[in-house]
Amino acid sequence: RARALADGPAAVLEPRSRRPRSSPSTLSEEVMDQAVQVRAALEASGLDHGPISVHERMKTMGLAAPSVASLARIFRERGVARVEPRKRPRAAWRRFVYPAPNACWQLDATQYVLTRGRTCVIFQLQDDHSRLAIASHVASGETAEAAVAVFIKGAALYGVPQRLLTDNGAALNPSRRGHRGKLFDHVTALGVEAITGKPYRPTTQGKN
Repeated sequence: RARALADGPAAVLEPRSRRPRSSPSTLSEEVMDQAVQVRAALEASGLDHGPISVHERMKTMGLAAPSVASLARIFRERGVARVEPRKRPRAAWRRFVYPAPNACWQLDATQYVLTRGRTCVIFQLQDDHSRLAIASHVASGETAEAAVAVFIKGAALYGVPQRLLTDNGAALNPSRRGHRGKLFDHVTALGVEAITGKPYRPTTQGKN
C-alpha cells in the first residue's frame, strides 16, 4: 500500500530487487586467492584437487575454509575448474512455469478404475502458473466431446487462456498427425493458441 501511494499503482506490479543491503558472509579476495593457491598445490602434487579436498586441506592448514559449494563457485569464476555439464546437480534443472495466470492452461485425461471394475476417464484442466484446478469432468472414455465440455466449464468460470497445452492424443490435439480435432477447432475459434508437448515426452503435461 505504501509503495502504491508513493510510486503509483503500476509500481506495485513490478518486482523489486531481492539483493540484500549487506552481505557480511561475502568472501574476501584474500580467502579466494588462498583457495586457488591450495588447489594449485594439490594439483601439482598429483592429488585430488576438487572442492572437497581443498576444503579439508585448508582446514588442516588452519586457514579459513569456505564451504564446498563456495569453493566450487570460486573455481568456476576463476576459470580453473573444468566444466562438466553431465555432473550438474538436480537443482540445476529449473522449474518452468508461465509468468501469469491464464497465460497457459493444461488439459490431460487420466483413466480411473471404479470399485466394480468399470473404467472412466477424468479430464483435468489446470492453470500452469498458479496450479489452480480450473475444472474437472468425468466421461466414459477419452473423447473430443468430453475435452470440449471440460474446457467450456473452465472458460465459464475463469474466461479463456492465451494457450492450451495438451498431449498429442486424437481426442485432444491431433495436429501433429496432420488433421484438426474438435477441441482444436473450438479453442482456436475463441482466439486460444492450441499447443502440444513433444511426442513421447509425457512429463510436459505432468503438473497436475
